[in-house]
Amino acid sequence: MKIGISTLGFPTFTNKELADKLAEAGFDTIQLFLNQSDSRYWVYNGRSDVSDVTAERAEAIGSVYRSAGHTIHSIGVYTNLIHPDPSEVQANLDYFDSMMRIGGDMGVTVFITEAGHYYQEDFNPRVPLHFQEEVWGRMVETFQKLAEMAERHRATILCEPYFQSFFASAKRTRVFLEEVHSPLIRCLLDPANLLEINDLEEMFSQLGPWIDCLHAKDRKLHVERGVPAGQGDLDYPKFVRLAAKHTPNAPLVLEYVGPEDF
Repeated sequence: MKIGISTLGFPTFTNKELADKLAEAGFDTIQLFLNQSDSRYWVYNGRSDVSDVTAERAEAIGSVYRSAGHTIHSIGVYTNLIHPDPSEVQANLDYFDSMMRIGGDMGVTVFITEAGHYYQEDFNPRVPLHFQEEVWGRMVETFQKLAEMAERHRATILCEPYFQSFFASAKRTRVFLEEVHSPLIRCLLDPANLLEINDLEEMFSQLGPWIDCLHAKDRKLHVERGVPAGQGDLDYPKFVRLAAKHTPNAPLVLEYVGPEDF
């Protein structure tokens, strides 16, 4: 199993500094977030203006990592695709399209996202937005649009489940992927995100055929915030055994780590 690392936790490093530091530590696979000091575009659950990331600049960022011996497995996008305002969803789809263009210029074809979250003080429905009946069909349509965009970019999009979101369980995510019915919409499994809902065996039995990447972090039961791998209640030896059995070609990417603890 290939072990990789997310660049998200290293915001004070330039891409060159980080590429060299991770290579010195023995890593050769990364999941890239545009969150470094010389490419600060990362926004969680939203979008940023990436219009100044030209093809030449994107290619240069990719070259920095490859020159240090890294493979860029994927790029984290994590925009908001569940927003109730259709114009916001379209703007975020346009942003996703731009990120796939940037990734293509880097030679990267895999992109990661959650469904997104909608928070507003005066919005407190009886049924949470992500479980409302009409939202399911709208999300299927949105991801089918994403699949069409991915086809144009020759890309693949991985959905990441999280128990307090639209992709709330392994089964719900599997049913959604079946309904979207595209080989370009697949799954990233972070078992800590589903630990509250699913056993490890269930995660892999439901999602195994769709998993192209794994995240390695941890979580205490009944606690919202994740922690680094090994500091929570996830049975990591069992997780690694199941991953080796069901998804041997999916890289395991360390998450929630930075300069002090990677």
